[in-house]
Amino acid sequence: MKASEFKFKQFIIRQDACTMKINTDGILLGAWSSVEGKKKALDIGTGSGVIAIMLAQRSPHLLIDAVEIEESAARQAQINMMRSPFASRLITYNMSIQEFTNIAKHQYDCIVTNPPYFTGGTIPSNLQKAGVRHTISLSHDELLSVFSKLLTTDGAANIILPFTEGLSFIEKAASHHLSPSQITKVYPKVDKPVERLLIRLQPNYSGPPIEHELIIHNSNDPKDYTPAFATLVRDFYLFM
Repeated sequence: MKASEFKFKQFIIRQDACTMKINTDGILLGAWSSVEGKKKALDIGTGSGVIAIMLAQRSPHLLIDAVEIEESAARQAQINMMRSPFASRLITYNMSIQEFTNIAKHQYDCIVTNPPYFTGGTIPSNLQKAGVRHTISLSHDELLSVFSKLLTTDGAANIILPFTEGLSFIEKAASHHLSPSQITKVYPKVDKPVERLLIRLQPNYSGPPIEHELIIHNSNDPKDYTPAFATLVRDFYLFM
């Protein structure tokens, strides 16, 4: 296995041409997002394609479009998808999500994205990575606007954000007529504060969101996963 490869139970991801590598956020989102009964999914900022491929593994009838603005990453995502067992249900588009939204011919009942989350502070010297991780080319308001345009009336958008940014994102969603139907607070360890929010937004949801908590590790041992996390990702991680 090459250092630039990440092997899952049913597929392999090559990521040497991608600015942002596979991380826990993406794995969480791919495993947590709601796919039951869904027919058409959109992955915004697919990177290596890992989340889109995870969705394809989880739902055998789901068709997935994946959008990636970075040319080298889009090319690699396409290769990863073609080499996966789910190639016939995956398509990559090398363009911005704004451009894609303008040409989209249909809506989606499932949208997933691990979006840019730094909304301030110093911009990294690596501008390519800055474009991925800072809200430069895609603000959170623009992303919510995309959700509003591309979600079906019974669809759901699934996202992961750091805690503070996630709370702000939920507040902004209201002005786009989107409400959280489910929120999962993610803790790195039992004695640590909440680090991430997994958020499911829907256009026609009323009432309080269903709330859960997820702790990733029992201890400082990086392989000492909690039973809840292991259950969530066991279909993907090799040694789970």
